[in-house]
Amino acid sequence: MGTLSPVADDLKLEEAGLEPSPFVAQTKLDAGALFVLKSKGSWVHCGYHLTTSIVAPALLSLPFAFASLGWALGLACLSIGAIISFYSYNLLSAVIEHHAKLGRRHLRFRDMARDILGPNWGRFYVGPIQFAVCFGAVVGNALLGGQSMKFIYLLARPNGGMKLYEFVAIFGILYLVLAQLPSFHSLRHVNLISLVLSLAYSACAAAGSIYVGNSSKAPPRDYSVNGDLTDRLFGVFNAISIIATTYGNGIIPEIQATLAPPVTGKMFKGLCICYAVVVATFFSVSVSGYWAFGNQAAGTLTSNFMVDGKPLVPKWFLLMTNVFTLLQASTVGVVYLQPTNEVLEGKFANPKKDQFSARNVIPRLAFRSLSVIIATTIAAMLPFFGDINAIIGAFGFLPLDFVLPVIFYNVTFQPSKRRPLFWANTAISLVSVALAVIGAVAAVRQIALDAKTYRLFANV
Repeated sequence: MGTLSPVADDLKLEEAGLEPSPFVAQTKLDAGALFVLKSKGSWVHCGYHLTTSIVAPALLSLPFAFASLGWALGLACLSIGAIISFYSYNLLSAVIEHHAKLGRRHLRFRDMARDILGPNWGRFYVGPIQFAVCFGAVVGNALLGGQSMKFIYLLARPNGGMKLYEFVAIFGILYLVLAQLPSFHSLRHVNLISLVLSLAYSACAAAGSIYVGNSSKAPPRDYSVNGDLTDRLFGVFNAISIIATTYGNGIIPEIQATLAPPVTGKMFKGLCICYAVVVATFFSVSVSGYWAFGNQAAGTLTSNFMVDGKPLVPKWFLLMTNVFTLLQASTVGVVYLQPTNEVLEGKFANPKKDQFSARNVIPRLAFRSLSVIIATTIAAMLPFFGDINAIIGAFGFLPLDFVLPVIFYNVTFQPSKRRPLFWANTAISLVSVALAVIGAVAAVRQIALDAKTYRLFANV
């Protein structure tokens, strides 16, 4: 008896309610999807990738967000952010699984937008926005890594003469090495280490806050919100944008693409791993940091551990915390480099050649190195990039992670307008759009306020 064709096999699987094999789709993959988004991972690996993409050093800014919100609103926004982001990511995963069962497995965010909303959405909106968000994250983590290295240097040599841009360049070397790992899947062990590092520096941040808060050196605590009505109003929206961006991901389809078929149910398990770490880190750092420093919480919590150049916690503790932070910043940056890697390999690699042939290795080495060099150069030139990143976050993370998932779900499954699900999804999308616009306005206002301090290659 002859064997059935892959297409016939897929039809039988579909009739049985199972997911088709990836055979037909795999034969059409370009080099970017075939090499970078290699579908070989388990749900555990997916959990590592998700954790690294969400639980990043940006969480150390959460006490600063609380300073503009106060206890009640801060805890409410943090909790709502966790619930809605977890919900949105599961909706996005459900849409991907649904289309995979129909034989169209989406490996990239822009593929989803093109297939569900039309080709122009993928080409002119989702694709550019995603690349801006992801490359912005790469630049931001290069800057953060350089700042952590400078902090460590000044602990050892308080009067040292090295500048911030020199440390950013040094940090870029670590980026260069990690960026050469060939596929997203090959980062799985690196991202396991990243998960442990995120728990480590979050524990250090919380422990340091409790230590300072209970010491005689503790600053006077004031939990009132500073400023006049306008400043407080903009502060609230800016804080909400910080919290939403901290929960941001922007690469859920690319992470789900690393799963070995069938993917059904695996993303939910990965998200459970991720959000166990999210709850442990986000809430412990937010509550302990705001409790210890109140409305004086700095943009990065560890900055509160130094007053007038003198540490409020032991130097070895500060050193350890910053080492954990800079190491994890490198892994987060490399994770967000993957969409760029995928596009570059799609254009310059040859899928008919072996991934490790000279024909594919040389362009990979050249273009990935160029991407890292550009990112670290921007970070060194623009040490105020955090202000710019706030705009990118408002226009990027909020639409990608809170607006599009519910729209994709409603368009794909078409829930009845008589069901609460439809209106809940609609409400999430409308509120997120409003927050994105207001957050962008607040970010532009902050840039205008800080503009007088901007200069290239500043040593901040």
